[in-house]
Amino acid sequence: MKFHWFHLMPWPYLPDDFQQKHRSVWVDVDYSLFDEEKANHVYHEYLDELEFAEKVGFDGICVNEHHQNAYGFMPSPNLMAAALARRTERAALVVLGNTLALYPVPTRVAEEFAMLDCISGGRLVAGFPVGTSMDVNYCYGIVPSETRPRFYEAHDLIVQAWTRPGPFPFSGRFFQLRYVNPWPRPIQTPHPPIWLAGGGSVETWEFAGRNNYAYNYLSYFGFRAGRTLMEGFWETMARMGVDDNPYRAGFLQLVCVAETDARAEREYLPHVQYFYKKCLHIPSYLSSAPGYQTRRSVEFGIRAGLRGARAAEMDYSWKSFVENGHIVAGSPATVRDRLLEAARSLRLGHIMVLLHIGSMPHDLTEKNITLFAHDVMPALQRLWDEDGYLDRWWPRAVGRDPARAAVPAGR
Repeated sequence: MKFHWFHLMPWPYLPDDFQQKHRSVWVDVDYSLFDEEKANHVYHEYLDELEFAEKVGFDGICVNEHHQNAYGFMPSPNLMAAALARRTERAALVVLGNTLALYPVPTRVAEEFAMLDCISGGRLVAGFPVGTSMDVNYCYGIVPSETRPRFYEAHDLIVQAWTRPGPFPFSGRFFQLRYVNPWPRPIQTPHPPIWLAGGGSVETWEFAGRNNYAYNYLSYFGFRAGRTLMEGFWETMARMGVDDNPYRAGFLQLVCVAETDARAEREYLPHVQYFYKKCLHIPSYLSSAPGYQTRRSVEFGIRAGLRGARAAEMDYSWKSFVENGHIVAGSPATVRDRLLEAARSLRLGHIMVLLHIGSMPHDLTEKNITLFAHDVMPALQRLWDEDGYLDRWWPRAVGRDPARAAVPAGR
């Protein structure tokens, strides 16, 4: 099993009364809350944390794309990945990803991802998310019902740009180009591994199965709430005649590690509450524009009872966060047991861990990273080895170095 250090890059300076005085953390968040000097400091700290994660043995380091928000102010993950490509040597660069429907000319994604693959020596994972309704429809003005068709067409153009000798013309519904002939092209052939990121869309599962892509469920409500959805994914794979290789699937989980269960609560609770109260403070009318979701995905969500269950579970207490599985937290032994349960019950070959949460300060983040890398990760990395599964969705230039999978305790 592989572990990836996922960074949202949230704005950590929202006021205590943010959710009472401001209607949203996304789209129309009050710009007066932004501070340019603090942003300079925060970006450097966040890059330091990603680089540190590689040093202590994480298989991949992850960045993603969001716009006009304080939930994760990283509008260009490719800029972050470019910085990391020069300052890291071993870990996969998991850009999860570029929101394809936002790009008026998707060959820009093909070119920039190719640059990242060349600079990193073939360590790129190319993530293609459909994108949130907040980003795609409200921030960038894409017609909601066109979001997914644009995604499909952009995907086809990018893959052709990487694999089809050019120059060649491309004439689609949304994109018309007389010459497609990108320089550079990726080191990895025919192209870097493609991962999809989703929040429960049935169509995304089917797209992953048809194209043999990895699927990653990015949820902040934990592996127990995610079990129904991932069961739906695996049932879809079986119906399509696709094998059950666990490396097809990834999952995002919030994790807090301390010396004891009690100390985890003392140290991490304020930052977890900051994340759920402030960073996820999004009114329902912004979270899904009419026409953004397809009928099939809406019907699946209703049948699975996903939204109602999440709302009912959220009382912002440590007990609720832990018992409902929103976070995996406690001593290394507790975290190991819960993550093992998550990996087996959801059949996961990739786990993305959110070890910086909300307003968590840099020193506490480094402690969380170190304890996880030293006392949790090594015990779980061999989970699927005896079953003989091969990770066919992994950069060819990246291999695990066991000597770097742990660091001295307390470092």
